[in-house]
Formats: sequence, structure tokens, C-alpha cells
Amino acid sequence: MQLSEHFSLDELTYTDHREFDNTPNRNEKANLVLLANFLEQVRQVLGNKPIVINSAFRSKQVNDAVGSKDSSQHRTGCAADIRVPGMTPDEVVKAIIASDLAYDQVIREHDRWTHVSIAITIPRKNALIIDKLGVRPYA
Repeated sequence: MQLSEHFSLDELTYTDHREFDNTPNRNEKANLVLLANFLEQVRQVLGNKPIVINSAFRSKQVNDAVGSKDSSQHRTGCAADIRVPGMTPDEVVKAIIASDLAYDQVIREHDRWTHVSIAITIPRKNALIIDKLGVRPYA
């Protein structure tokens, strides 16, 4: 099922932890539609480069299996970890920050991927770095 031009439900619910059910409920699926449309906007900001989804929606079991917190926006279908071929995570973060996109969070994680999330209410426009040194503001 296509959620937007370039993003499908299968792509946004894929997990290597296939032993667990990773099916979103109705509200989570509605959030994934919003996320897919936001990712289309990110794609445009990045010069229409393809976006590879590492992880988006995570059921409780999948989220626990990857060692993430229950408060993760992945749990509600509002976040995706992405890679953009030909761009570093730092370049992706800088482009999103410089845009007028209504992101909730953009995080350079371990300098290997970029976490992007949307807000259901007012976006915080929170930019962070997460790596072996911990969590800190993106500067």
C-alpha cells in the first residue's frame, strides 16, 4: 500500500525482527501517512534524492528488541531513521535545519543515519547529535 508517491506502508513498517508483529493500528497508520508526506518534503529539500528508510514504525516488541525507549516517536509512527545515498548524515541534518520544514526532531545519530520526526501538534524544531559522547544540541 502506497502512503505517498515514494513511500509505502511496507517500507515504513519493515523490520529485521520478523519474529514480532509490526502492524500499526489505525492511529499509527494515520501518523505514517503524515510521516510519508513529510518525507516527500524532505526529499524535495534534498534535491529529490532517494531516501532509504532504515527504520520507521516500531511495535512495542520491535522497539524493545532494538533497545529503544517506550517514548520513542517510532512507536507512534511519527519518526524515521533515514540514509540518503551521496549525502552524509551531517549534510542531511544541515539541509533540514536550513529549510522551512516543520520537523519535530532531526538527529544525527552515530554519524551513520539521520533521525527525522514529525509532531502531531506544534513541532519543536529540536536538532540533536547522538553518538558515543552522548546526546547534545546540534551546533
